Amino acid sequence: GKMKPLKYEEIPGLLTKAQVTPHYQAHYGGALKRFTSLEQQLEGLYQGKEPLGGDALTLMHKDKVNRMNSVVLHELYFDGLTPKPGEPAAEIRAALAKRFGSLDRWIEDFKVCCMAANGWGMLVRDMVNGRLYNVSSDLHEVGVIWLGQPLVVCDVYEHAFYVDYTNKKQEYVNKFVQFVDWAEIDTRWQKLAS
Repeated sequence: GKMKPLKYEEIPGLLTKAQVTPHYQAHYGGALKRFTSLEQQLEGLYQGKEPLGGDALTLMHKDKVNRMNSVVLHELYFDGLTPKPGEPAAEIRAALAKRFGSLDRWIEDFKVCCMAANGWGMLVRDMVNGRLYNVSSDLHEVGVIWLGQPLVVCDVYEHAFYVDYTNKKQEYVNKFVQFVDWAEIDTRWQKLAS
């Protein structure tokens, strides 16, 4: 697969180019490369005649989910930020207020959720019950809400902020919420609304 192009090289006030570039190239790019390789290997096995089994195949399936989710979450993360943030659309603001009390209370809860996670803090909408949840996930394949549609995604692995913030995760998370691309989030919301 091809890497999704970045909409920016840096986000002044949040992330420098020195932070964004290795994160995009090595972590997102590396996950995509590995996922693509696994998919090609699996396709080859599926088209063959050999029995499907063994330790190698078991590990490939686990790694596939890990890399696949890493690719998706990194794309949602990078696309969900902007150097020139606007305001949330009225429908999203109302939904956040209904669930969390207000936009500001959602922001506070989302920050706590990000601080609780070693990997990802996410706002998701559950397709089963329609409710919004802030979710902490420590591994790409663990902490998933099945049929949960990611809206806002914050990468809180150290590789996402260490160049700019060293170990000051709270500072990074506090700034992250100020650069959410609400137009992009609204696009996701509308796609999921049907």
